[in-house]
Amino acid sequence: MREAGLDGLASRLTEKGTLTSDWLPMFKAVPRELFVPDLMWPGQTKGTGQGEAIDRNEDPEAWFTAVYSDVSLTTQWDDGKHSGTGKGKSPTCSNSQPSMVFSMLTALDVRQSSRVLEIGTGTGWNAALLSERVGPGNVVTVEVDEDNATSARERMKALGYQPTMIVGDGAEGYNKGAPYDRVLVTASLTEVPHRVIGQVRTGGIIVAPYATTYGGEGVVRLVVQRDGSAVGSFIGSSAFMRLRQQRQFRKHTREYLGGKEWPADGVQSMTPISPEELGDWLPMFAIGLQTQGIFPWAETYDDGSYTLWLRDTAVTSWATVDYEPGRKEFEVYQSGPRDLWDEVAVAYEYWDTQGRPGWERFGLTVDGETGEHTPWLDSPSAPLRPVV
Repeated sequence: MREAGLDGLASRLTEKGTLTSDWLPMFKAVPRELFVPDLMWPGQTKGTGQGEAIDRNEDPEAWFTAVYSDVSLTTQWDDGKHSGTGKGKSPTCSNSQPSMVFSMLTALDVRQSSRVLEIGTGTGWNAALLSERVGPGNVVTVEVDEDNATSARERMKALGYQPTMIVGDGAEGYNKGAPYDRVLVTASLTEVPHRVIGQVRTGGIIVAPYATTYGGEGVVRLVVQRDGSAVGSFIGSSAFMRLRQQRQFRKHTREYLGGKEWPADGVQSMTPISPEELGDWLPMFAIGLQTQGIFPWAETYDDGSYTLWLRDTAVTSWATVDYEPGRKEFEVYQSGPRDLWDEVAVAYEYWDTQGRPGWERFGLTVDGETGEHTPWLDSPSAPLRPVV
């Protein structure tokens, strides 16, 4: 069962182009099954979310099938506070989707002697793969959750790998082990940590999932420049759990209405732009790169209609757009000093007029002195202007 599953997954990943020939020996030397606990929740093959729990002790065949499928496997909920076989509120640790793991490792472009910092040890699979590739003495891995770190350390030690393992804040990196040739981040960032960039050699590479406040997320490949900045393009979409130190907690819609019933003091208008056009991961990402402090939420109804809520992180403004199937115009209400729907619409229309560029046309520059993040389209010399 194990060999068939491992070989089958290797073939599928190779056909997809995510598992390259130089990583194939590591894939076989470091079996995924050794880095998955007995109880886990497999991801969906399409869309997001988790399926029902699978316990290896009760259904080993289903467990092995999930392990050797190209899906992520949730291994922890609610920072370890959740127990049992049901789902918790928020997934907080997983064994990542194999195609994502190896596409990011390929983008990292490690050499035999590369010194690598990993931020987000998780189950330990990535750190073990890197240890097999460059030697455990060249790998430093940082994990904020002590229980996850302990389990990962035991799994790696069983295979003979003992990289430098740090329990701490990944946003701080690990300066004692610097400078690094490569940095792999396995948690979603809204800001690439300035201290981490400062621990990378000139010409070194950082591969990380980068998310916008509005939504959408992509993997960015940054190269550290002589002036200390980090510049690079996005290589594709991603959907990782947020770095704990960068989690965002939202106020409820009632906090924006000031105790009044919707639409409160909202100003009414109509728009020809359907909220449906904005809902996919890529347009959300494009909007998020151009807007500041705006986030969406959909209030759904049984008939297939929904209200798209927009709110600002400063809790000063809100907007709603009502979607009804079959309509060509949609009712808008906006309140506060910012017209949030207007800002989002401008950002969407810019993306549309540019030919709806994909992930690879977007890039990011992080200033070496200020830490300022500047997204761009096609070239660092063409920064995206924030919509205000």
